Amino acid sequence: MQPTTDFDAGHVARSLLRRSRQGALATLMAGSGDPYCSLVNVASYPDGSPILLISRLAVHTKNILADPRVSLMLDERAEGDPLEGSRIMLAGRAEQAAGSELEILRQRYLSAHPSAEVFVSFGDFSFYLVRPSGLHLVAGFGRIIDLKPEQFLTDISDAAALLEAEAGAIAHMNADHREATNLYATRLLGAEPSDWRCTGCDPDGIDLQAGTTTLRLDFPQRVTGPGELRQMLVRLANEARAKG
Repeated sequence: MQPTTDFDAGHVARSLLRRSRQGALATLMAGSGDPYCSLVNVASYPDGSPILLISRLAVHTKNILADPRVSLMLDERAEGDPLEGSRIMLAGRAEQAAGSELEILRQRYLSAHPSAEVFVSFGDFSFYLVRPSGLHLVAGFGRIIDLKPEQFLTDISDAAALLEAEAGAIAHMNADHREATNLYATRLLGAEPSDWRCTGCDPDGIDLQAGTTTLRLDFPQRVTGPGELRQMLVRLANEARAKG
């Protein structure tokens, strides 16, 4: 069955990638090749690719070191019947982070999972980036489709300036503009008032989090630099205030 014409599959997949904080990671057992599944915490790279922080003492990490092919299932965690919520099954290869990329993964993961600060420096833990080869999206009747990476990942090829400024921008928003962040969540996204904070930004939008609840606020147009980001955040704050 083909998806209905009014269904934006890429948007649904991107939203799930950005909002998910836990998922089921499938790896292949070293030696036997038998399937192995485990629960992991996840965050997202600026393009939407999943980030993992895993210990080499864990079975799934030993499996990845022998064969980097993985599958990751992420879902909405909808109330009631979980099969009524949207979910994605993403396939790809898990690569251990190194060099300049490592700091981006660290910053984004800890922003999504602050409690990981306690063990992130342990010698057996490493950051891995899952580089997708494709995904299978199930979002309801008539909304099942396979997508290629270019259909759900965010293009960051022109956004080096934004990515360089991201950590500082997020820290500034969380330190000095929590009122605006709360307005984004409550008035633009219809969420309940809470201690909302920003956890990430990219050319397509910003990620918000309060406790275990996550939200995605899409920008009406792409931003690729810190100046554009500042203007967009002010614009959205004004729109939120106007809804009061």
